[in-house]
Amino acid sequence: MSDRAEAYRRAGVDIVAAGELVNRIKPLAQATFTKGVITDIGGFGGLFKLDLQGYEHPVLVSSTDGVGTKLLLAFEFDGHSTVGIDLVAMSVNDILVQGAKPLFFLDYFATGKLEVDVAERVVKGVAHGCTDAGCALLGGETAEMPDFYPPGHYDLGGFCVGIVDNAKIVDGSSIGIGDAVIGIASSGPHSNGYSLIRKILGESGLTASDVLPGTGQTVSQALLAPTRIYVKSVLNLLRDFPIKGMVHITGGGFYENIPRILPRGVAAHLAMDNWPMPPVFSWLKDAGKLSWPEMLQTFNCGVGYVLVVDKTLAEDVLNRLKALNENAWLLGEIEKLATPESERVVVDEPTISNCQI
Repeated sequence: MSDRAEAYRRAGVDIVAAGELVNRIKPLAQATFTKGVITDIGGFGGLFKLDLQGYEHPVLVSSTDGVGTKLLLAFEFDGHSTVGIDLVAMSVNDILVQGAKPLFFLDYFATGKLEVDVAERVVKGVAHGCTDAGCALLGGETAEMPDFYPPGHYDLGGFCVGIVDNAKIVDGSSIGIGDAVIGIASSGPHSNGYSLIRKILGESGLTASDVLPGTGQTVSQALLAPTRIYVKSVLNLLRDFPIKGMVHITGGGFYENIPRILPRGVAAHLAMDNWPMPPVFSWLKDAGKLSWPEMLQTFNCGVGYVLVVDKTLAEDVLNRLKALNENAWLLGEIEKLATPESERVVVDEPTISNCQI
């Protein structure tokens, strides 16, 4: 093999290293396999046999995403162990909002020069995320492309497929005036707003090992905290409660994501006094000299996932989430839209200090 691969290696592509990586990640992927997986890692495609028991009219739901410029901090801080979790979370949380159970996930890892140890750390994170989401890491692709990426850099893409019964699709169409809006806690900025985060961090002069003010964590720990995966808790809720709408708070924050599920004629009215602000966001606001609307447009501000339920069920849903070890709060309610031109999301700024200590 070494002689046959020599010309390609001189061009910058090490297929021997690629083979070594496959050998290392095979057991990681196999540990995530569910009963639907009928192929092993290394084939041209991954095969998954659907179990349609309990589905009258099954619908497949798919999503794809990446990790964005958070990767630049992973490169700078040598923090490759959690970005794979971010990768999985961004896709599985997206299909979850429609009530879908994730079935399988595929990843794409591209770099200029393959560093097997780094790639293995990333894929370990992907496998961890798949286990947390209850789905199989069915396959993936590793691409070594000399001169395409700067040294030490790579990019990630993720692709998820899930399933939901047609009658149980959650689309927000039944949301009405008076419904309760519930938020589930995030772990930090998740994977959004990192172009602004990196700008603020650069201007602050803080390094990876410095303590981020107010957090009790290093900069690296606070800013590379992996995105929460809400699959198991939300699927538990869906078994027993009629959830009217769900939102994954990603890029665009509150103002762009919540309206995606709201029917015509209604708005979500939230009050920031209703949930504690994690210190990382207080630091970002102060260090970046940002207004609350700017914060809510860019970041999740401590709320990574939103549910809309009938107000009579709100207390029961909150109690269930508490039993599932989720921090959750009643954020506000659905109101009549004042005018067709009015904002679909109205957020009352905090009147008290609600920084989480």
